[in-house]
Amino acid sequence: MSDAETVPPPGAITVAPEALLTMAKLSALGVPGVADISPIPGGVNRWFTPSRAADGVRIEVKDATVAVDLYLVLNPDTNFREVGRAVQAEVARAIHEMVGMDVRCVNIYIEDVALLNRPTP
Repeated sequence: MSDAETVPPPGAITVAPEALLTMAKLSALGVPGVADISPIPGGVNRWFTPSRAADGVRIEVKDATVAVDLYLVLNPDTNFREVGRAVQAEVARAIHEMVGMDVRCVNIYIEDVALLNRPTP
């Protein structure tokens, strides 16, 4: 292989914040025990923080690192701590492998527990 084939051409690669939001959301939903993504709770602080948010995921990019906040609904038959740690690891892995950015933190907020379908008496 020649040097021309191994050296990338000059230019920039830009990843939209929305792509990071989607990566984090899909990675979290793929972890066993996660039932759904919860809406981000309201509050005044959300208007003053320099981050992107959608559907229970908030992303902040600062100094070429990513911070992620995830608001989750978990299945009731799971260990919340184990599921939370698994989500943190999976989201950090996905962002680092797909985009090459370092992940500063992945904060998990368990907002609710999914209700199981129970037959009515």
